[in-house]
Amino acid sequence: MTKHDAARRAFLVRAAVGAGAAAGAGLVPELSAQMDPHKQPEVPSAAHQHPSGSQSGAFFNHEDAITIAAFTERLMPGAPDKPGANEAGVLNYIDLALAGAYADLQDFYRRGLAQLDVYCRKIHNASFQHLSPAQQDGVLAALEEGKATGFAWPAAQDFFNTVRIHTFEGMFADPVYGGNKDFAGWRLVGFPGAQAMFTPIDLENKQAFTRAPMVGLQAVASSPTRKG
Repeated sequence: MTKHDAARRAFLVRAAVGAGAAAGAGLVPELSAQMDPHKQPEVPSAAHQHPSGSQSGAFFNHEDAITIAAFTERLMPGAPDKPGANEAGVLNYIDLALAGAYADLQDFYRRGLAQLDVYCRKIHNASFQHLSPAQQDGVLAALEEGKATGFAWPAAQDFFNTVRIHTFEGMFADPVYGGNKDFAGWRLVGFPGAQAMFTPIDLENKQAFTRAPMVGLQAVASSPTRKG
């Protein structure tokens, strides 16, 4: 992993820690209204997790899924023993969110991806997913700085910032929403999840929480104490 990759990862990790990774329960809109304490959350289908598969996702078509997978992986690149966006299922999270809570952003993503494709073909004569990591980083930098040409709506910076926010959410939101696969994001920042209780030692400990098991909303909603 390059220094550039490490810096990008560190940015998202710091953001998660700064938010208390409280993302765990609060990143997705209308969570309180959607979470009936007596009803087990619906488990997202695993069929949408891999852009290399033959099936389309809940919202993305095959090509757009590949582009978003490449885009988010450059925002949060994986490293040995450190999961990146693809390993954490960020694509699956965004795909499911756009088919549900973020349905109002569907046209935003369609137009943003179309403009991204035109820009990449103009600059590099290839679509984003076919560029080298260095070229992809250059495209992302141009988006972030508002220097990518050909963007009307959404603006280049708006598209970049939105995908970055959704990458953050897919890394660190509760796994019930389709990302943070196997608690990859929580393990990265030492967030304990929805633990039933913390011992006095846990509360005094200054280090990242590592005691197994980590617990998500699905387990909490389906536990006997939450029924009745």
